[in-house]
Amino acid sequence: MNLEHIKDHLNAYKEHSQISDAANFLVDSFGLDHENFGGFGFRPELELNKILLTTNGELGARQFILIPKNLFDFDLPLVINMVAHEMLHVRQKALVTLVEDKNEREFQAYYEMLFHKEFPLVPDVSDFHKKFFGEKALEYYKRMGENSDLQQKYANQKNEVETLINSL
Repeated sequence: MNLEHIKDHLNAYKEHSQISDAANFLVDSFGLDHENFGGFGFRPELELNKILLTTNGELGARQFILIPKNLFDFDLPLVINMVAHEMLHVRQKALVTLVEDKNEREFQAYYEMLFHKEFPLVPDVSDFHKKFFGEKALEYYKRMGENSDLQQKYANQKNEVETLINSL
């Protein structure tokens, strides 16, 4: 399915104020679903040019993603990547695939937004957003602790992120 076809579906959902149905459509269309996903809920909207999604739930319990009602007013590849980011958190917080360290979870999620290893159907974002997400990944990498076991574990991915940023 191409992005224009996806946009048509999303616009139909938007016209009927079916925002959570539209978000579920994205989850299905891009192979993002996971058995630990409990569904979508709504969070307050930020400013017109800012978007924030969050994954809520205790570690090991079902996770719910909170989205703003204006989610589909933003650039579609960005929206898909933001939902994929949160869906990776859903996987990370499942008992079977638990990633306890928040810095590790965030690094993995921002890395995914750049390279789409877990979710290969997710489209690329603009170079501007790639740079932003790459810098966020490096920020969480630094928070893992200088020369820590976690930093050593992700050293190769960190180098991939730096190479990508430098190429932009």
